[in-house]
Amino acid sequence: MTRFSRRGFMAASAAMAASLAVPARLRAATAPLSLTATTRVIEVGGRAATVMGLLNAQGRLGLTLDTDQRFRVDLTNALPVETIIHWHGQIPPNAQDGVPNTNPMLKPGETRGYDYAPRPGTFWMHSHLPEQEIGLLAAPLILRSAEDLRADRQEVVMFLHDFAFRPPEEVLAEVTGGMAMDHGSMNHGAPAGMDHSAMGHGSMGTMGEMSGMAMDLNDFNFDAYLANDRTLDDPEVIAVEPGGRIRLRVINGASMTAFWVDTGTPARLVAVDGEPVQPLPGDRFSIAPAQRLDIEINLPADGAALPILALREGARERTGIVLAPKGAAIPRMATLSDEAHPPVSGDMRQELALRAVTSLPERPVQNRQMVMLGGAMQPYVWTINDRTWDNRTPVAAKNGERVELMFHNMSMMAHPMHLHGHVFQVVEVNGTRFAGALRDTVHVPAMGSVTIAFDAGEVAPWMLHCHHMGHLATGMMTELAVSA
Repeated sequence: MTRFSRRGFMAASAAMAASLAVPARLRAATAPLSLTATTRVIEVGGRAATVMGLLNAQGRLGLTLDTDQRFRVDLTNALPVETIIHWHGQIPPNAQDGVPNTNPMLKPGETRGYDYAPRPGTFWMHSHLPEQEIGLLAAPLILRSAEDLRADRQEVVMFLHDFAFRPPEEVLAEVTGGMAMDHGSMNHGAPAGMDHSAMGHGSMGTMGEMSGMAMDLNDFNFDAYLANDRTLDDPEVIAVEPGGRIRLRVINGASMTAFWVDTGTPARLVAVDGEPVQPLPGDRFSIAPAQRLDIEINLPADGAALPILALREGARERTGIVLAPKGAAIPRMATLSDEAHPPVSGDMRQELALRAVTSLPERPVQNRQMVMLGGAMQPYVWTINDRTWDNRTPVAAKNGERVELMFHNMSMMAHPMHLHGHVFQVVEVNGTRFAGALRDTVHVPAMGSVTIAFDAGEVAPWMLHCHHMGHLATGMMTELAVSA
């Protein structure tokens, strides 16, 4: 593959060139930010581990941009293998989206430039190769709005991941090669003999009625679950002011794990996937792989430390961070709870309660389609419309059309479905119609359905896939083919 300079890559398509149509004086005024895909060493449970990461010019994980700042980034691949980075939830020109089927892979030692107008909110970036995402080639991408800059509050990021000491290729091979967790016993990461079918499914009703059948949950027992690269027995402690206000930006960068986020004090969910929602009060919120939550917290005035926990669904593992005023005693916390946490998958009460601050404009739906999600643990193959990626039939749409897609899940496992290049609105869950949240990733419950609405964007093929890396790797991936 030919080495691409930034200028050469930017000229690769007319769409990309159009994204650069800003005055030369403005482009010259701000130097590109530096981002490097590389390896790094972290400590997990007292052991050193070499993982991947996306480091900024200061050697820290991820990027933060402020209001009206263009996404001008020079990405360098310092890994010994090819990679490609997707800007999850952002809507760049298709030629900058960062996926292997439409964008050239970034060769070792190559630097490529990206330049587009970003969307404000809580986002993230990650390799679009499953093994590399399992290997922690991911990082936060925070784009602060004018309101964020004005607000009298402290911002805190909690980036979640699942971690294995084994090479990512071995993890994926075990999961996809027929050796994934036997969900018949459902004792994965939980006390022996635990019956997941008794964990509240019978009362779900329209939030995922399972007729007494147990859902499949976790496919792999990871060695650790990380928040900001650390485990709960050695958490990151973030200095805060007693009685202060926090905007907690939670990013689930885990490759295969859903969590509950437990704030330990009354809080308000104010945005999902970077999009504002009507404040939803609570102290425990669900988050599927690839989703994000913005949570506002008024800290207690007593000066006590406040742990923020992420609880692995259907199991005992947990991770988190600690918000601590000066002088506060830091509690010692185990990485295992006494009891297993309830499943996130299938519990759609949070999704049904969310309402967008600004809904999609009302207009007739011109394109309605059903997207069937299927698959099973044995053999471990996951499909969209009964097809894997290699023999996919793209979902067709025309530029500017109002589209509704019903994800109809005929499998016993929930699927976090992600659509590239678009923001969609959740408009129906299991037959209940409502004007829900704007999102880019929605969790579709086992044996349930979720309908999304959006206006078809740039004429191009846009990836549509499950964000569980085992499912993606074995076929649960297709394209939204937008034509003129």
